[in-house]
Amino acid sequence: MWQTYLSAASVDEALRHLAEWRERARIVAGATDLIIELERGLRPGVDALIDITRVPGLAQISLDEDGWIHLGPLVTHNDCVASKLITERALPLAQACWEVGAPQIRNRGTVAGNLITASPANDTITPLLALDAQVSLASAVRGRRRVALRAFYTGVRRTALAADEMLVDITFPALKAGERGLFVKLALRRAQAISVVDVAVIVDFDHTNGAPLLSQPVARARIALGSVAPTIVRAPVAEAALVGRCLTPEVIAEAAALATEAAQPIDDVRGPAGYRRDMVRVTTRRALAALLAGQARGRLPTDPVMLWGPHAGHPGAPLSAPAVHGAREPIRTRINHQDYVISGANDKTLLRMLREDALLIGTKEGCAEGECGACTVFLDGAAVMACLVPAPRAHAAEIITVEGLAGPDALHPLQQAFVDAGAVQCGYCTPGFLMSGAKLLEERPAAGPSEVQQALTGNLCRCTGYYKILSAFEQVRQAAH
Repeated sequence: MWQTYLSAASVDEALRHLAEWRERARIVAGATDLIIELERGLRPGVDALIDITRVPGLAQISLDEDGWIHLGPLVTHNDCVASKLITERALPLAQACWEVGAPQIRNRGTVAGNLITASPANDTITPLLALDAQVSLASAVRGRRRVALRAFYTGVRRTALAADEMLVDITFPALKAGERGLFVKLALRRAQAISVVDVAVIVDFDHTNGAPLLSQPVARARIALGSVAPTIVRAPVAEAALVGRCLTPEVIAEAAALATEAAQPIDDVRGPAGYRRDMVRVTTRRALAALLAGQARGRLPTDPVMLWGPHAGHPGAPLSAPAVHGAREPIRTRINHQDYVISGANDKTLLRMLREDALLIGTKEGCAEGECGACTVFLDGAAVMACLVPAPRAHAAEIITVEGLAGPDALHPLQQAFVDAGAVQCGYCTPGFLMSGAKLLEERPAAGPSEVQQALTGNLCRCTGYYKILSAFEQVRQAAH
């Protein structure tokens, strides 16, 4: 899929590579979108991938002295979900990040990558547009520039990012005391689903007279709509209709109806245009009504399951030196606590390297696009989908597959529970369920049913054998008490 894989040790080094390769290169942060695009031939002419995942300092979330929140280019969706700063001062972004994929995807996929993919259905763009976000772009030749997110998109999957530029910062003002917001998504299922329609609403209440906040008139409103136009858009007519008025059912209904004026939906496999347009009204009304009822947190759990291990989804240490992997350079890695030197896998995914070169065939390929979870492994301690990880990312990394799950003298407790409960039908999905479940139990030895369901949202059993799988988890929970 690519010829050269460049693992950078600094931002400057990554920018130098971009200046050299330009249109023939892409940055790898999570690669959860990029790998699929390369597999499907949507990125022709890409010869080099520039991996920045082990550049120090790029996964930070911070608040500056002016009240602006900054997200580094390696901030993942799970980083935002887990961040107290984001959940308290940018709740719609945390909610949108929680709606992205499954835990394994959220451990790799970055907010910056989501913005750059530029799909009008990408969840995190909507709240960031409502938050008046800006992005900082860096070039080795021309230095840095800042672009408002509303000006960053030039069409469907098109942005203002130049070939030699890297997104190095996302910034937006933190919500103030009088502001409330939330994100609402309508999809065809509760997890692992692309938006049919999504909306982010932020309301600034005029709280000058000391009355309860939610009974105050609206000083400013921001409504952003996703998956209903060539790019994610704001609804200025609906925003203006709220200003100076208190949120009442009548005002909410009026604003929701006006929000449809900003929509330009299309017919596709997820829904016809007419349905989408009406769902703009419905989701906007639901969002405003939830604000009025003081129920802004919505479906975001108070203690979400991460499956990201002791390093919080990030490697324990940066690369000691930059690495280049072409046709001849081997990948030196540790798999199941054993050293491997693998040649000829530099243009593969981690999944195919494990199966074809390491001959560890327990990790299965079910969909090759991050939907089924059969390829779940641990990469530097975090559960990830191996089909969406470039194989050279394994260089100087620690990987655990299902073959390494058992101890020297006994099965892992979850493996034994699967045996005892008969939690297997055809067995193809079983390795993925075991890996996700083992990581959950590492985080929470006595995980309850809701936590198990969160952990398994990225794992599909095509035989529909979920009841015995859940029984196996219950056996482990009872044994832990």
